[in-house]
Amino acid sequence: MTTEISAMVHSTLGQPVTTVDELDGGMIGDVFRVTLADGSVIVAKTSVQPLSVEAEMLAFISEQSELPVPEVYSADDDLLCLEYVPGDSTITPAVESDAAEHLAALHENHASSCGFPFDTLCGPVEQPNPWTDSWIEFYREYRIEPVVERASAAGTLSPAIESRIRDVCTGFEEILRDPDEPALLHGDVWQTNILTDGERITAFLDPACYFGHPEIELAYIDWTDTFGERFFERYQTERGIGLDDDFFECRRFAYRLYPLIIHIHLFGNEYRDSLLDTLSNLE
Repeated sequence: MTTEISAMVHSTLGQPVTTVDELDGGMIGDVFRVTLADGSVIVAKTSVQPLSVEAEMLAFISEQSELPVPEVYSADDDLLCLEYVPGDSTITPAVESDAAEHLAALHENHASSCGFPFDTLCGPVEQPNPWTDSWIEFYREYRIEPVVERASAAGTLSPAIESRIRDVCTGFEEILRDPDEPALLHGDVWQTNILTDGERITAFLDPACYFGHPEIELAYIDWTDTFGERFFERYQTERGIGLDDDFFECRRFAYRLYPLIIHIHLFGNEYRDSLLDTLSNLE
């Protein structure tokens, strides 16, 4: 593999490669730290999924916000060459505060409707993003429905659980609320997708972005236990908003459905109990 990566990077960037080291991560492909002949270091990614989509998302975030993301050097469907950003995934109170400031600022970028200029990916799962006026409609029709159909067709979601999910979805109008303005979301903020130096975030990685309700980003962070109370307090202060009791008692569970169904489909029954508990909180 390293010989193949060397050849691909050499052909793409026009520089010989001196070393290739595989990195952790890369749910949908392989990730490598590559040292070029001039001494510079880059990240090279390969995947069966079209990496040009990730490149477009990173470019969009970079152009529309101050969120720190790696610079894209070159991209096609088979190879993505990125800036190498030092760091690891260490979470400290200072990192939580810094993350809150970055995401609060990101969420101040708005669109008139929910959606995105193009369809995106969350790992290997396609995310349709047609411009939609109603957030509740967008979440039900273009987030929950496609992954339920995909998991059901593959046999990874039982008919009984599918029925419970669909019943809960019919009550979204009573549970969820539209945002004042749809906000730009990273879409996949969890510990593996951030780099830190122990004091601040050095880069947010692997976006799955679109414009939607900021609460879905916060609910995902809560579900993955990426950040804790320090993050949520700082985020609310930065945006001048408060998360009410209904968010913690109900809405965060509605937003967990999307990643849980994806995880059931991709990884199997280890997420079944968590999905059942989530449904119980919504029924």
